[in-house]
Amino acid sequence: MFGTLYVVSTPIGNLEDITIRALRVLKAVDLIAAEDTRHTAKLLLRYEIRTPTTSLHEHNEREKLPALLERLKGGESIAVVSDAGTPGIRDPGYRLVRTCRKTGVPDHAWRGD
Repeated sequence: MFGTLYVVSTPIGNLEDITIRALRVLKAVDLIAAEDTRHTAKLLLRYEIRTPTTSLHEHNEREKLPALLERLKGGESIAVVSDAGTPGIRDPGYRLVRTCRKTGVPDHAWRGD
């Protein structure tokens, strides 16, 4: 059974500008793939979220893709976050979403419904 890749929006500025759903997802997933783990740590600390993190940025995304994809195929859930806002077309994570689609991971496994 495939896991789920969640694309999670984070606050731009005030840490209180985060949704309840985003907090729930960040607490529930097996791993958070963050553009900058130091930046994301501030958000996680504020909301007492102890989910493990890994870095996922433009300089390491290609080398980390295979391991993240294997974790998803193994049933784990991963949240991908950028430093602020919603990861998009050129933010870290876009390659992971694209790779999930190209390798046959079903839509429900990456869309995060």
